Amino acid sequence: MMLLRLLRLFLLSACIGIAPVQADSRQDHEIARRALEAGEILSLRQVLSRIEREHRGEVLEVELEHEDQRWIYEVKMLRRDGGINKLLIDARDGRVLEVKGRHGGRHGRRD
Repeated sequence: MMLLRLLRLFLLSACIGIAPVQADSRQDHEIARRALEAGEILSLRQVLSRIEREHRGEVLEVELEHEDQRWIYEVKMLRRDGGINKLLIDARDGRVLEVKGRHGGRHGRRD
């Protein structure tokens, strides 16, 4: 399993108005940019607009990882009830693969 921690996306500040978090390194940022330009992943803006329809809350953190030959966005969200959900999203098509809740465990995995 190859795992690349690519982004603590500074794009969040532009997309949703929270303080920016820097990428782990310049090289990681370039890998993510090339994946986006090659059409291998959707932009963060596209992914967030898709998930906000079904998952209400405030985005706390976003990471982009390359895992098992697949790009995955991990999105941590603060729910309205104060709990935290971690959404695993297929970066290629924006499909929610899994929702892990801090107070309720896993809410299912969709492959």
